[in-house]
Amino acid sequence: MELFWFIPTHGDGRYLGTSEGARAVSHHYCKQIAQAADELGYAGVLLPTGKSCEDAWIVASSLIPVTQRLKFLVAARPGLMLPTTAARMAATLDRFSGGRLLINVVAGGDPIELEGDGLFLKHDERYELTDEFLTIWRKELEGGAVDFEGKYLQVRGGTVLYPTIQKPYPPLYFGGSSDAAMEVAADHVDVYLTWGEPPAAVERKIKQMRELAASRGRTLKFGIRLHVIVRQTEEEAWRAADSLIEHLDEETIASAQQVYARMDSVGQQRMSSLHKGDRSNLVVSPNLWAGIGLVRGGAGTALVGDPDQVAERIREYEALGVETFILSGYPHLEEAYRTAELLFPKLGYSGSKREEDRAFISPFGEVIANNMVPTHRVKAEASTN
Repeated sequence: MELFWFIPTHGDGRYLGTSEGARAVSHHYCKQIAQAADELGYAGVLLPTGKSCEDAWIVASSLIPVTQRLKFLVAARPGLMLPTTAARMAATLDRFSGGRLLINVVAGGDPIELEGDGLFLKHDERYELTDEFLTIWRKELEGGAVDFEGKYLQVRGGTVLYPTIQKPYPPLYFGGSSDAAMEVAADHVDVYLTWGEPPAAVERKIKQMRELAASRGRTLKFGIRLHVIVRQTEEEAWRAADSLIEHLDEETIASAQQVYARMDSVGQQRMSSLHKGDRSNLVVSPNLWAGIGLVRGGAGTALVGDPDQVAERIREYEALGVETFILSGYPHLEEAYRTAELLFPKLGYSGSKREEDRAFISPFGEVIANNMVPTHRVKAEASTN
């Protein structure tokens, strides 16, 4: 199992859909989150992409020197980047990071935003383009000269002179729920990602992807993107979930849902269908809450509960074949610590931390009376006298 965290380059705060409790996403703040994730033992971080985000490649490049082992999952954008240019960028960042680059292939799901970036292709055409892009990208990083004549892309004598550290290239991650997307994933990627749908839906998707990959003589790994709201007790966790959306009004929800409705992303349609913009019935599976998707695109569900409950839900996804869990929580700095403190022990997860890196007092605590090392003690019951 790998646990990743998230760098919120599109905004962060204590509440959704409001400036109340919001905080500026500066380089310093992103550095704080990345260094916390690195120190806590998260295997990597996802950097989002799109016009609402700071550029993921530049952010990752700036965070590599201030972290040690953390991997960075950065988006390659077919249609917005040329494959040879993207391959050179990947080779440089992989070498300069010491092999800490992961590639998130993003075809895009919002036609209006894509037109603003100069891409005027329909849904399935974007995946045809993605197939051509990845064919060129992979061949060039495998070390050969590429001549390619496709419907959308043409390359003559394309090469990448400087090799990557990871062979044959940094692992390819990809999320897409449409038939066209799944075909591309089966042909090219290493890790297939899904957003946090109920386990039964995830199981069906994994089964379909395994069969498609097997028909090509390939195997895939699987990952899932989820928010997490974990607290000492279940009651505290659900209070925290309710608090996260307490400033949302119906007008804000309706405006957000109108934007998501215009998207041709099947994954976004599946996320939106979990709640249908209705805040009255947001629990879509045991401990799976769809409230975040009321105003947030993409990953819109959170695991909510006490540490045992959240760990049990994660184990359920793991039993289906999910190995990589890309988690996040609001605000991301504090929740990186809370998730590590409460959830890692329940999962037996040490992540990327080496034994020699562990503090003398492990995992957390302050010396008692300047003399005694704290140990875990069960909370004493209140006296009835």
